[in-house]
Amino acid sequence: MATIILNHPLIDHKLTIMRDKDTGTKEFRQNLDEIAMLMAYEVTKGLPLKNVEIVTPICPMTGKELVRPIVLVPILRAGLGLVDGFKAIIPNAKVGHIGMARNEKTLLPEEYYAKFPSCLDQADVIVVDPMLATGGSASAALTNIKKRGAKYIKLACLVAAPEGIAAIEKAHPDIDLIVAALDEKLNEKGYIVPGLGDAGDRLFGTDE
Repeated sequence: MATIILNHPLIDHKLTIMRDKDTGTKEFRQNLDEIAMLMAYEVTKGLPLKNVEIVTPICPMTGKELVRPIVLVPILRAGLGLVDGFKAIIPNAKVGHIGMARNEKTLLPEEYYAKFPSCLDQADVIVVDPMLATGGSASAALTNIKKRGAKYIKLACLVAAPEGIAAIEKAHPDIDLIVAALDEKLNEKGYIVPGLGDAGDRLFGTDE
């Protein structure tokens, strides 16, 4: 497994806009789309290719194409905010969905919704979620996706706390983790510091 912190100047610039508490829903969503496009380029580096024979307008040649289809899996609901940006770069990607919620008795994350393309076991699966706080929901989602046959998985997050990264590295040492920004810590309520608040609420305008 590799953990990659992107530290990209354009991402940092746009993320600063998103972090600002005065940034409205429209601007928040627009910048998330743009960051997702930039992340898609980085996340797909290293995907395996195979040779294909084609003919250009000039001559025959050996080109390259992806070995496997790509499946995007947003963790509901905030993960939906990254899908459009990724699809702008990977328009042929299929999209699955997985929803995780905390069980109020056990306090552990449980799956409440899941729907995946049939090619999951043969695809490069990119799981997306803006925030990686404790890592509990993301880790449980990855476990459930693996149980459905996925073998080639990456997890892409916008902002992560060190605690979340450590949890994923421990539970899923076989998965590449790509993070746009590594923040300082979690506070006593489990929010990422400095973070950007509740990404789902800010994305869908339910924070008012």
